[in-house]
Amino acid sequence: MRKIVRAKLHGIRVTGADLDYHGSITLDPDHCEAAGILPMEFVDIWNKNSGARISTYVIYGERGSRCCILNGAAARTCQRGDEVIIANSEYIQASELEHIKPVVLTFNPDNSVREHLGYSVGRDDQGRLSFEIVRFD
Repeated sequence: MRKIVRAKLHGIRVTGADLDYHGSITLDPDHCEAAGILPMEFVDIWNKNSGARISTYVIYGERGSRCCILNGAAARTCQRGDEVIIANSEYIQASELEHIKPVVLTFNPDNSVREHLGYSVGRDDQGRLSFEIVRFD
């Protein structure tokens, strides 16, 4: 089994940090659904501003709010306005790699979706693995 990225929110900005919350990251359900991220699913978060890397689980916030709120201990890793990358993953057999299509959303400064992209793995004419980023918009 190999751990492969399944979805990514790339460059979303932190809208809040709540140290006194139970923990997790609160995200707009619209963003999560577009990417394929489920509530209570564990995600990795990489802060582009500080380099901090954490893992926590997702809870859905208010639909349409464009929120990205770090809660509990995770609130110590980010500040409002920081750009983060949020990714979930799955374990697959190497033979399945060409059949999965991870979704990548990129964001404008107001956390509206800029691009709806995907990753695609295939084979070239010599049978070697190839990789491309495809646009869905």
